[in-house]
Amino acid sequence: MTDSFKVIHVDLTTGRSQVLDIPGRNTWLGGSGLAAVLFEQFARMDELADHPDQPLIFAIGPLTGFYPLMSKCVLGFMSPYHHQYAESHAGGRLALALRFAGYEALVVTGHAPTLSCLHVGARQVGIRDVHFMKGMDIFKTGKLLRTMYHKHSGHRSILRIGPAGENKVSFAAINVDTYRHFGRLGAGCAMGMKNLKAIIVSGNKAQDISAFKEYPKVYQDIFQAITASELMKKYHDLGTAENLNKLDRSGCLPWRNLKQTSDPGSIKGISGETFARDLLLRQTACAGCPVGCIHVGLLREKFGPEHEFLYRQVAYDYEPIFAVGSMLGMGEASEVLTLLEDVERAGLDVMSAGVALAWATEALEQSLITTAETRVPLAFGHVGPYRQALQLLSSPPNAFYSTLGQGTLHAAATYGGKDFACVLGQEMAGYATGENFFVSQALGFRHSHLDTGAYAFDQQQTSRDVSTAVSFLLEEERQRILLCSMVACLFARKVYTPKRLHEALMALGLEEMTRDLEQKTTAIQAKRWNLRFRSGFDPRTVSIPKRFQQVVTAKGPMDSTYMKELFNAYAGTLEAFRHQDKPGSPA
Repeated sequence: MTDSFKVIHVDLTTGRSQVLDIPGRNTWLGGSGLAAVLFEQFARMDELADHPDQPLIFAIGPLTGFYPLMSKCVLGFMSPYHHQYAESHAGGRLALALRFAGYEALVVTGHAPTLSCLHVGARQVGIRDVHFMKGMDIFKTGKLLRTMYHKHSGHRSILRIGPAGENKVSFAAINVDTYRHFGRLGAGCAMGMKNLKAIIVSGNKAQDISAFKEYPKVYQDIFQAITASELMKKYHDLGTAENLNKLDRSGCLPWRNLKQTSDPGSIKGISGETFARDLLLRQTACAGCPVGCIHVGLLREKFGPEHEFLYRQVAYDYEPIFAVGSMLGMGEASEVLTLLEDVERAGLDVMSAGVALAWATEALEQSLITTAETRVPLAFGHVGPYRQALQLLSSPPNAFYSTLGQGTLHAAATYGGKDFACVLGQEMAGYATGENFFVSQALGFRHSHLDTGAYAFDQQQTSRDVSTAVSFLLEEERQRILLCSMVACLFARKVYTPKRLHEALMALGLEEMTRDLEQKTTAIQAKRWNLRFRSGFDPRTVSIPKRFQQVVTAKGPMDSTYMKELFNAYAGTLEAFRHQDKPGSPA
């Protein structure tokens, strides 16, 4: 098998494209590894995120399109949120569309002269002027694009941004095929900086697998492990929303800007069980996934004096319900779904948007700001003002929303309230589980709960040992990097054991790739962190706000001394990557 990646590079400034053979496929695997290799080649480490040369890198893995749940795509980019190397991951149809277009990565550089849509297929590349879409929301944009690019329906992926991305809100998201997102760290803003409204990828080729005699057997083994066991059942049934009740009972669910970690009187209204009973319309799945973990709710909205209703289909998961539900003190599932639809329409990252508005609400309560800034009377549990605020956040009318749109810490630095700004590298994910998670997200590569799974470590550990925790964080990250280089859905991490990954690669004739897989994953881990440091990351500038030290879970209050010691030890360990220049260079 070839030892090079097939990559297509499009320059929006010149309108030209070229197909590249990038060496090192057997070493860097794909996904996170490939994105790091391409970022090192294309990015300008000394420039901010809005420099036209900064790349958007969409990368898939060697197993994409061949096995179930190999359905994610990694986006590597210079984040407008912190102007450092970042990754964001999304499902939908994009990964398979890239595979069947014949590419393992799409690299986009430059700046389009007008608001544009990029179309990449197996036999064509085109850039189209779509200035008439300026200011158009996610839903109208998607509807129009489906009409304009009607060929290859079902094998086509549509990425688009909303007003938030066009207006350079630093936590704007990219919508992928309606229900999935490159959500965190401002991927949508990065697209907006390139004057790029949308990307269409058409996967209209086929893969010849006739030479792989063991492939059907290995595929069936994996498929059975996914569909005939209990490993994935919970993701289809209630989905991740089932965690709301569990985390509230254990005192780990952030409520009202993390002033509380449990609210027995309100959780019933927004639990996963309530969503399933009252609002669930259907489950759907990313391309190549037999699980169906995407839960879509039915939202009815009365618009007339009699029985006149609009209805919409809105996806929900645990994280979005936390962000615009418990974090904003909402107690009704239908009101949460209403806010989720507003977030979707604007093209915002739901977690950052929810946490930012929670901070603004408390800042208003403490008279650090007034309604002259917020324009609406923000109050926990009141849906109307939040609906208006989401629109103002995506299209800022004043200095306050412009500042808040650069991140909650930016707003807190201007107006006060740093102690209760719930930011851990970026706006927090929905886990008030303890010190290990707070340190993990604050210093993590993606500032994500998915970097290490420290929220589960918090709940499992009964003692606090710094050395054990640092070892867990590094090893768990390394294992996840292997899956993210393949690029698997992390829900399938118990299915895709190292043994199964080895068998899956061998069945596709990728024997060379299976050699020293552990060392290769360690090299990818080092390269990602090295690039992060070279693009400006400095753990000494990161801090954990006071609000996190005040958290009390069912296991008791936070141990500030332990949190500080863990923070310093983990930061010191990460510092070692700063000096590992180009580790494990490909042969």
